Amino acid sequence: MTDHQALRRRRDLPWAWGRGFAWLAPLLLLAGITAVDLNTTERFRIVSWIVLVPGIAAALCGVWATAAFSVLSLLDYVAVDSAWPKEYQAGLPDFVLVALAGVLAVLACTVRLNGERRILHMRDIAETTRRTVLRPLPQGWAGLDHAAVYLAADTEARVGGDFYDIQPGPHGTRVLVGDVQGKGLGAVETAAALLGTFREAGYHEADLATVADRLETRMLRHRGHTVALGRDDGDRFATALLLGFPPGRPDVVELVNFGHEPPLAVGPAGVRAFPPGGVLPLGMGELSEGSGPPPTRTIPLAPEETLLITTDGVTEARNGDGEFYDLTAEVRGSPGTDPARLVARVRDGVLRHSRGHLSDDTTIFAVRRTPSPR
Repeated sequence: MTDHQALRRRRDLPWAWGRGFAWLAPLLLLAGITAVDLNTTERFRIVSWIVLVPGIAAALCGVWATAAFSVLSLLDYVAVDSAWPKEYQAGLPDFVLVALAGVLAVLACTVRLNGERRILHMRDIAETTRRTVLRPLPQGWAGLDHAAVYLAADTEARVGGDFYDIQPGPHGTRVLVGDVQGKGLGAVETAAALLGTFREAGYHEADLATVADRLETRMLRHRGHTVALGRDDGDRFATALLLGFPPGRPDVVELVNFGHEPPLAVGPAGVRAFPPGGVLPLGMGELSEGSGPPPTRTIPLAPEETLLITTDGVTEARNGDGEFYDLTAEVRGSPGTDPARLVARVRDGVLRHSRGHLSDDTTIFAVRRTPSPR
């Protein structure tokens, strides 16, 4: 059973006894209080401490277990207190206290489990959203080896404005990696809109520049729609890299850079950066000179080279002294060009450099043509 299935099972059975051996803690506490009270003098009566047992059960166990410990505590209190001579008995007041503690513990446990169920439901929604924006990609998908890691700056978040995808088609395989400006649901919605257009245009359009033009148009349409709804999205934009792996040409890659950090090509001969520049970010095309589709660059790429693409969460990661993370130096020391190893190395390096305190959502994406078997 997976972790997700286990969480679903616990959500569907909110009145369960609890997980694992959580019941041992209140049971040991009950046994300890009983043993101490029966083996000390009348000057050290602690039987009233049994009120702690239902409270511990409410924090760790299910409702039925909490109710059982509440009843057990009450019966134990009566038995232990009755074992003492009448002049040393705690009596009715503490009996009422233990009974009231049991009732309140059951209510508190019910509230806790209902809250956990709501949280699990919200996580299910977030997980569905994440799988829609960052859909799972099969290994070797469309003739490409790839690996990706997404790190949210907010530890409670599951998805943000970073996005990536691979789309095979009759005109070659296209790759899109980008970062929507801003945070929150607005950024997620924009990323989903761009990915939807990419998945259709990347398949049908023969020219990569046309795909890029469709993305710019989609960004402007989406922004106009959100503004018409009264949202403050009039200046939202997205940086992105659009790559094309044309069929029959294994030694080149086509590239349209929408204001994104250029990728690094990591190969046996070392690390080289693609030339900077390109066009303005998506949503700002109307500010550029001229009209028509954005220019496409065709850049040589050796079959054994891997393209490493990151969002600004990597380049803007700082340590305690304010020094930026040196991505090129980190990759230059990499022992190989396997995408999964490159992504893992950069991920560990960023987290180590920033000590786990990321200032922005971070995506690390590596891709290369699947090596031909010898």
